[in-house]
Amino acid sequence: MTVTPARKSWWRSTLDQIFPKQQQIVTAEDWLRRLLLILGTVWLLIGVVLPLFPLVMRSFRDREGNWIGLANYVRYFTTPALGASFANSLYIAAATTIVSVGLGFLFAYALTRTAMPGKPWFRSLGLLSLYIPPLANAIGLVYLFGNQGLVTTGLFGRLPGWDINLYGANGIIIGESLYCFPQAVIILVTALSLTDARLYEAAEVLGTSSLRTFFTVTLPSVKYGLISAIFICFILAFTDFGVPKVVGGNFNVLATDIYKQVVGQQNFAMGATISVLLLIPSIIAFVIDRLVQRRQTALVSAKSVPLQPKPNPVIDRAMLVICSLIVLFTIIVFASVILASVVRIWPYDFTLSLRNYDFNRVGGGGYAAFWNSIRMSLYTALFGTIVVFTTAYLIEKSKGLSWLRSVNYFLSTIPLALPGLVLGISYVFFFNQPIWRIPFTGIAIYNPFNGLYGTMALLVIVHIIHFYTVCFLTANTALKQIDPEFEAVSASMRVPFYKTFWRVTVPLSLPAILEIGIYFFVNTMVTVSALIFLYPPTLPMAAVAIVNMDDAGDTAAAAAMSTLVVLTSLGVRLLYSITTRSLRTRSQAWLQR
Repeated sequence: MTVTPARKSWWRSTLDQIFPKQQQIVTAEDWLRRLLLILGTVWLLIGVVLPLFPLVMRSFRDREGNWIGLANYVRYFTTPALGASFANSLYIAAATTIVSVGLGFLFAYALTRTAMPGKPWFRSLGLLSLYIPPLANAIGLVYLFGNQGLVTTGLFGRLPGWDINLYGANGIIIGESLYCFPQAVIILVTALSLTDARLYEAAEVLGTSSLRTFFTVTLPSVKYGLISAIFICFILAFTDFGVPKVVGGNFNVLATDIYKQVVGQQNFAMGATISVLLLIPSIIAFVIDRLVQRRQTALVSAKSVPLQPKPNPVIDRAMLVICSLIVLFTIIVFASVILASVVRIWPYDFTLSLRNYDFNRVGGGGYAAFWNSIRMSLYTALFGTIVVFTTAYLIEKSKGLSWLRSVNYFLSTIPLALPGLVLGISYVFFFNQPIWRIPFTGIAIYNPFNGLYGTMALLVIVHIIHFYTVCFLTANTALKQIDPEFEAVSASMRVPFYKTFWRVTVPLSLPAILEIGIYFFVNTMVTVSALIFLYPPTLPMAAVAIVNMDDAGDTAAAAAMSTLVVLTSLGVRLLYSITTRSLRTRSQAWLQR
């Protein structure tokens, strides 16, 4: 007779892991790991989950804070001017996704599957938009296709003009496509780089046409990368604030509606309602993408043969023309921003001048805003890298408390689905309240984080959370590539885990750590969405200054500030590459042996 042992309840198992029985030896190191893991989970709960509760609750209240249920949502969808924004946002996101993913696929295909000349140059120039704020792209479009733009006026009467009706859906789609294009290229280049040449050799031997090979071999092998690119571009275009703010005109979208309700009308309840609506499609797209990615299996085995593109003059020349046009358009848009910043008065006086860089004549905060942005980006890069890599290490390399590590991993992926505007306004509701009132209980407690509101620390925290997921997945991937035997051998030799972490794990992961730092810096420098509701008047920021200057009609000064931001990002990237070259070489020398 077989006796089945009684199954432990989940809480009993949890207690056994946290407080193991006497026969299990728990060292001080184990307690330290558990403490750090718990602190990491608490940090993510405070930074990601808890601020969303007051946001959702506020959407069920009126301006005075009285409970009104779904009245705000009913009002939103029954007000034609507001309800149309939801459909407009979906239209903009869908059109942008088609354009940016379509062009991104062609660009990535040219880089990985053709013998097109100049690939290194195209690979660098194609990602130029990563360093340009969406606002700057929109300003560049104004100087090209606006009422006094170079293209609209045909170089001021010298050529036939071409009016594309920039202010509205056309301008937003072009600007968002510039913003999303490099994101799609990065994902699709990775997907197209991983393939097995034997599949193509078999298709060639069987006499399969190139078109059929493309649909039966190429597309199925990159379908997961393609799906990821579609969802990422959709979320970015659906939630972006910068481009619609500059070239949207009377074409309203959800992101600009939030800004108008909160900043223009001080209607925080309706702002919270629109934020929830902005959040729902993003979460749905994020969940579908995660479910699809779970079905992904390895396409490249140890026996795979790398694909070496064969020259095909017709396709190579066609791809060269397509890639050149894409890169040329990106450069022209940015060059127009620089040109507008160094002429006296566009379009009347094209004398070269630096007067637009004298920010004392305009609002927005001037050079103080610029230096504040650099400080904030440096703090975000430093503290964000430490927090992200340490958390990823504790999740990937720790033993025990598997449920807590799973919770921590799940919380680390949530920020990818949170738009910056939603994070910003939810932080206002969460950190700006001296007293928290727990709904339906009558209980009120003191808010211990209220002191952070209006400080540089909170701006750094919101940016760390905003860009957390991409950095976390980068760190997690790097840590998975390190053999767990390092930890096992160190433990057997009674070497503390923190010494192994510092002497082995960090040097081996140095390239990923440095990439995380530069990713934090560049993105913090150019983003505006999370800042627009949180920055205090005493801490002006460059990205917000661009918005304010454009609002005030000082577009040339906004172009000058945009140029400074882009050149700073590019300069830091170049400086980082030069200064870390020797460090990378030393830390990765073991790979050459």
